[in-house]
Amino acid sequence: MDRDLEYCTFYVNGHYFGLDVLKVQEITRYQEMTRVPLASPVVRGLINLRGQIVTALDLRRRLEMDDRPADEQPINVVVHTDDGAVSLLVDEIGDVLKVSHDIFESPPETLQPPARDLIQGAYKLPDRLLLILDTERLVSVTSGGQSPANRDD
Repeated sequence: MDRDLEYCTFYVNGHYFGLDVLKVQEITRYQEMTRVPLASPVVRGLINLRGQIVTALDLRRRLEMDDRPADEQPINVVVHTDDGAVSLLVDEIGDVLKVSHDIFESPPETLQPPARDLIQGAYKLPDRLLLILDTERLVSVTSGGQSPANRDD
């Protein structure tokens, strides 16, 4: 089937990632965060997005990469999830990229967990590799790996 897909692209620690553009609500500059005591280290804090409280996840930590240098501010990629909006902290924004589904491949064998578990697949582009992230798996850390709807409270 010949269909093109669109991805919002961004960089994290020099790697080129993409998310389904339909999952992205907005992109905003860095915002001050309120820390969440006892939260996973992946949860950098909460941001106030025009009155909506949104959890901010650090993709460097989620993908077990080195922390961002202290003098660099992340950018918020706010995505829709089944449980509401979540901000993903990235290093740099790319473009909206349209690629053919025909060139979609399985995740590279060289990827190690947890990155391997969070990537749906890849596109070999002429100048780099675009890794497509699974939004729902990526944000599952906000509730300890479970959807809040499935927790026993």
